[in-house]
Amino acid sequence: MSASYEEILIIAAIFFFASFIHGSIGIGFPLISTPLLVLFNDMESAILLTLIPTVLINIVSIKSEGSFLLVLRRYFPLAVCTMLGSVIGTEVLISSNTDIFKILLAVAIIIYLLADSKNIHMRWVADFPGLSMVVFGISAGLLGGLTNVMAPLLVIYSLESRHSRAELIQAANLCFLLGKLVQLSTFSIHHKIAFNELAISVLMLIVVACSLYLAIRVGKKTVTKLHKNILKGLLFVLAIMLCLQAIIQT
Repeated sequence: MSASYEEILIIAAIFFFASFIHGSIGIGFPLISTPLLVLFNDMESAILLTLIPTVLINIVSIKSEGSFLLVLRRYFPLAVCTMLGSVIGTEVLISSNTDIFKILLAVAIIIYLLADSKNIHMRWVADFPGLSMVVFGISAGLLGGLTNVMAPLLVIYSLESRHSRAELIQAANLCFLLGKLVQLSTFSIHHKIAFNELAISVLMLIVVACSLYLAIRVGKKTVTKLHKNILKGLLFVLAIMLCLQAIIQT
């Protein structure tokens, strides 16, 4: 990907907005940035652009909710499952036509919106905690590897496991952090990391850091529900746009 100054400014605006929402409610960066980026990029490029900033965002989010080591010990088994799924998903992404995953991303967004309404009931998750952890962990990693979005399945898993808001944020960010590190390694092994994308991704760290700082200082003092409503409305529009774009391209 070779980006003009105008495209870099657009990417910076997307990252600033997505980071601010993530810093305010604890999740949302890849969920917002990825569908916006794939409106003018392929899925693989969008994932590569978000890889390095996502690592910073996940670490900050985990630390803001408690001890990193405690989170690591508590949710490491779930994170291992997501890492396995992420490797599989990334391998499929690299060897496939990435345009078809725009529809999958739209479906993932819709699942997230439905899950957040809390109208889900999967009693087997509580009855079989070990099995449900493996199923949701691998599935979330697979979805993350293909579309850069794990939140829909992790939200469902956390709701059915009766996790608190802090536990949801910690588990989701840890899974995404380790999943992205594995994905970064997989892209490197296949020599799929272009210098231009890597340079833009590193440059965006400045934007993301400023946005997170602002969100932590200002965002958490405002009404979180307002941010969530903005997020839901935006995601609904993005899901429709992704579907229309995929239909037009086919």
